[in-house]
Amino acid sequence: MIAYGENIQVFCGNSNPEFAKTICKELGITLGDSDVKTFADGEASVSLNETVRGADVFLVQSTCKPVNDHLMELLVMIDACRRASAGRITAVIPYFGYARQDRKAKSRDPISAKLVANMITAAGANRVLTMDLHAAQIQGFFDIPVDHLLGNPTFYNYFTTKFPEESNNYEDFVIVSPDVGSVGRARTFAKKLHMGLAIVDKRRPKANVSEVMNIIGDVKGKTCILYDDLVDTAGSLCNAAKALVEVGGAKEIYACATHGVLSGPAYDRIEESPIKEMVFLNTIPQVGNTASNKLVYLDVAPVFAHAINHVHGGTSIADLF
Repeated sequence: MIAYGENIQVFCGNSNPEFAKTICKELGITLGDSDVKTFADGEASVSLNETVRGADVFLVQSTCKPVNDHLMELLVMIDACRRASAGRITAVIPYFGYARQDRKAKSRDPISAKLVANMITAAGANRVLTMDLHAAQIQGFFDIPVDHLLGNPTFYNYFTTKFPEESNNYEDFVIVSPDVGSVGRARTFAKKLHMGLAIVDKRRPKANVSEVMNIIGDVKGKTCILYDDLVDTAGSLCNAAKALVEVGGAKEIYACATHGVLSGPAYDRIEESPIKEMVFLNTIPQVGNTASNKLVYLDVAPVFAHAINHVHGGTSIADLF
């Protein structure tokens, strides 16, 4: 049963317009006409150039770099749709920024993920559609429904196609969690691929600096696939890859992560690391070193289009998992 008009309307900000266009192509509709700009002083300016009254509106915006600018664009777009009497507003956030601040790690820390959830709700969003939150409990920070998509089915399809001859016997492959915090998602992925699991145990002396301490599991002579939800400066990932080869005796290293944040020295670190191939989803657009032969981006816009169809029609999205 469709509760909010018969037509889906999709608008986007400036974070990843090509992603939104692909979603619209999959849905067989035209991207909504809007102007999302900035005033001279940097304030976000949003104008919707078509009616949204009573419509089922989907606003596509990753809160990636520059995070604060893209977050404000999203909030202002939501407010514009609410004040224009949209029937329902869904914030489609392929990459949810501020997700790493999901708890108080020490005294007087903020919980920024909760703050951002409150802001999106207060702006007028009725529901959220996102993928691979850094911490799954962030769904509970929202007082509105959250559809949390997973990236591992896309990676599963990629690697089973890449290594088809081993599809019935992955004894020489192992999924590796680059740190203890990612063990849960790595275990789920390993189970899906029927592969073994290993963990790189490390101590982090300060932010964005990691020191590998130990490898838990047998990786000697095996092909390792490092699996994580995001890569920022790539320090943890590349140190883990180096340890797998030098300490664990791994044969070759592949890596995959949903969100390629890739800040600072990330590109150089990946290029200089023993990682043979680094696979991302296109929840964040590729910037910087586009000539790298190591980087592969998989398109998940069709997954989001499928989910939008289900949300619009009021049907289950369980088939996407």
